[in-house]
Amino acid sequence: MRLHMEKKMVELLEPVQGFLHCSTPQAWLDEAAKPENTSMLLLDHLHCELKAAQSATFLIRRYAPESQLAGHVLSWLEPYEDFLYRGRGSGDFSQAAVPSKLGLKDRNHDPVVNELLSKMVLLIKEELHHFQQVWEIMEARDIEIVPLSAARYAAGLRRHMRTHEPAAFIDKLILGAYIEARSCERFAKLAPLLDTELERFYTSLLRSEARHYQDYLALADLLAEQAGTPLTSVQDRIQVLGEVEAELITADDDQFRFHSGKPLNHSQEIAIEGSATDLI
Repeated sequence: MRLHMEKKMVELLEPVQGFLHCSTPQAWLDEAAKPENTSMLLLDHLHCELKAAQSATFLIRRYAPESQLAGHVLSWLEPYEDFLYRGRGSGDFSQAAVPSKLGLKDRNHDPVVNELLSKMVLLIKEELHHFQQVWEIMEARDIEIVPLSAARYAAGLRRHMRTHEPAAFIDKLILGAYIEARSCERFAKLAPLLDTELERFYTSLLRSEARHYQDYLALADLLAEQAGTPLTSVQDRIQVLGEVEAELITADDDQFRFHSGKPLNHSQEIAIEGSATDLI
């Protein structure tokens, strides 16, 4: 059974590792495995889950503004944002409602919009569930939510996005793929170095993270096809942005975050409140 599971894990991670341009530096893994850094790791992970949901929400509102979902999706995030950024609520999100699938009224004649809505609704639902799981682990360990400054990773990626459409949309999808793939790779490498609870939890996240990066890439290809953009152009952008992502991951970094580079001295800093406009 164990050999079977290990084989499945290798099959799951092989395309992720082939997509990324570098592996996580051992220095980052060594830092992340230190017990004294568990609180920071989980706190930043909590922020990352909400930011992933916010990014998907932004894409719906930006590129499917006439859908019914665009008018409601912000309300799905509100209890989580209130809790993390403004200290409101108990941390019980059992009543927070995110639809599991699209209704007929949300369907659109545009296949890109349909796929965007379908994939992003599922992503939002899963990321918010992961948020709740991370918070439950933090709460059980008496880890408090403290101010946390923004990491350089997303901003560093964002600086290389094109600004005209549909190129900007394609780049946002490619960057979303890299963020999800990097998360998957780090969960897999980090899990065996942590305690049993975190090892099981991070391993449980791998399948959804791997699917998320593939969903982003599939959307980029579909959009390019609709726009008449050669797929070779998309591949060129995947190469360029992948090199940027790898540079951010391998460069020295004075912050320790879930997506930070090789660690130097790090410290907690005063946070800036997160929002969907801060994201890719």
